[in-house]
Amino acid sequence: MEEFIQNYLGISPVLQIKLLNTIILIGVLYTIIKLASKFFINKIEDVSNRYLWLKISRYITVFIAFIGLSKIWLGAFDSFGTYLGLLSAGLAIAFKDLLINLVGWLFILIRKPLRLGDRIQIGEVTGDVIDIRIFQFSVMEIGNWVDADQSTGRIIHIPNGFVFSKFQANYTEGFEYIWNEIPVLLTFESDWKKAKTILEEILNKNTIHFSEEAEKQIKRTARKFLIFYNKLSPIVYTTVKDSGVLLTMRFLCEVRKRRGVDMVIWEAVLNEFAKHDNIDFAYPTQRFYNNLAEGKQGTKPLK
Repeated sequence: MEEFIQNYLGISPVLQIKLLNTIILIGVLYTIIKLASKFFINKIEDVSNRYLWLKISRYITVFIAFIGLSKIWLGAFDSFGTYLGLLSAGLAIAFKDLLINLVGWLFILIRKPLRLGDRIQIGEVTGDVIDIRIFQFSVMEIGNWVDADQSTGRIIHIPNGFVFSKFQANYTEGFEYIWNEIPVLLTFESDWKKAKTILEEILNKNTIHFSEEAEKQIKRTARKFLIFYNKLSPIVYTTVKDSGVLLTMRFLCEVRKRRGVDMVIWEAVLNEFAKHDNIDFAYPTQRFYNNLAEGKQGTKPLK
């Protein structure tokens, strides 16, 4: 057969062997990819995963074909070690994302930047961790279009490799309280001192028990992290803004109860302020100021 092909087609025996090996290689790879698609890839229900595995299988097939054809036609990779090394490198490239996610999973297990039940922010996503798997973890999303850190109802799956490329914020690790602030803007004519006293009483009534437990947690967490809080009790800060006097209530609250605490405090503020005619909320408005009639005696111009 070799002599017949050489005599009538002018193809040398060496070239015949290379062509035969090429046909066998392509045929074997084509058969494998078809069988893999039929019995494995096409049975994956998730469209995204099915597309991902189909893409990976094609990359691997092309890489193996390149190595095989190079060996057949160019005589490259005669060393089995070199061939195996390049094959391993090709597989590592093809499975790069999966390998990064696997390493990320090990990092999560060992370093524990997040645990089940933690409220975290990673990149632009904030939520409660509800599942940790080999290649990804899942969070129940909060915030987004919903106010005050309430759940949106969406489950977001995040690749484990994101722990290496995205910043992470853990709301609950070691210290299960966060600082919350509620600004209250009053008119300049209001009795801001009385209002401040009222706000301090409201905070002491509704938030004081958080600080005692938080202090214990800080002492435990300080063994691992450099955390210093000299003052944990609620406080009201006074600031002057363009539209009036701003009283800002700052206090500790539990991570998942921020909206509920805000509601309790605001209802108490509205009820108490309603009892006083000399305390009023400020809002965007326009007024004319007559210094002669309204100004202090020492600020009026000399006649």
